[in-house]
Amino acid sequence: MRLVIISGRSGAGKTTALHLLEDNGFYCIDNLPASLFSVAIEQAISQTNITKIAVSIDARSLPTQIENFPTVFEHLQGKYTSCDLVYLDAKDDILISRFSETRRRHPLTTGERSLPESIEEESRLLAPIVNLATLHVDTTALNIYQLRDFLKLRLLGEAGLATALLIESFGFKYGVPIDADWIFDLRALPNPYWVSELRYLKGKDQAVIDYLEKQPDVLEMQEDILTFLKKWLPKIIASNRPYITVALGCTGGQHRSVYFVEQISRELKTLLTNVQVRHRDLS
Repeated sequence: MRLVIISGRSGAGKTTALHLLEDNGFYCIDNLPASLFSVAIEQAISQTNITKIAVSIDARSLPTQIENFPTVFEHLQGKYTSCDLVYLDAKDDILISRFSETRRRHPLTTGERSLPESIEEESRLLAPIVNLATLHVDTTALNIYQLRDFLKLRLLGEAGLATALLIESFGFKYGVPIDADWIFDLRALPNPYWVSELRYLKGKDQAVIDYLEKQPDVLEMQEDILTFLKKWLPKIIASNRPYITVALGCTGGQHRSVYFVEQISRELKTLLTNVQVRHRDLS
């Protein structure tokens, strides 16, 4: 039986995540009090032929229930074949903007507590949960459709297989992915952007590939990164980590990082069974 727990701060995309899972055959329960987790899940299983359940938990639960949730989660992990806790979050200013645009009321807002204060209080309340997450998702730069696509990749793409390794390209000019486990900076390498005939091509185009493969530093760094990953990934996977994200960044996320992700993922797919690829900023 597969169990996915969705948590995170209000406005970060929990409803979108739950709807996606429901659309893909999960029996979904929204805002289940932490104290009722085990009972509700066992009743759902006993009364139906459910094999996939998704449950959301957030700051609307009583503070004491959230504080005790680590014990509940440990019990669930020991009982079910697959148990993931996905924590969605975004930068404070983005959360404030989303509430302002939709004119929704934050669940913790009161006559004495402003929206920014409510968001800050929510972070404090959810601290016992965020440290348990098996997958952190930063939704700051994602719209609803991008978030659905990303969650499909991470949660549904290879469900039930070994540790899901995501190799991701990005552009530093658009911000560093805060949910990455390892980040490699490629900006010291020759940049195809400064070659006029390559500027508007991408890292998947053959002309860019040919250019980069003629650069000794590119090949040397590629080999160094692969050596590092081949040595340390098995040790991380052996610790039962369900998700690992490796991010490779260049200036704009169009050439060098895209090329590296394609090359490195191709090599790692010969060694691992669940390698996923994402180009965050590729236009």
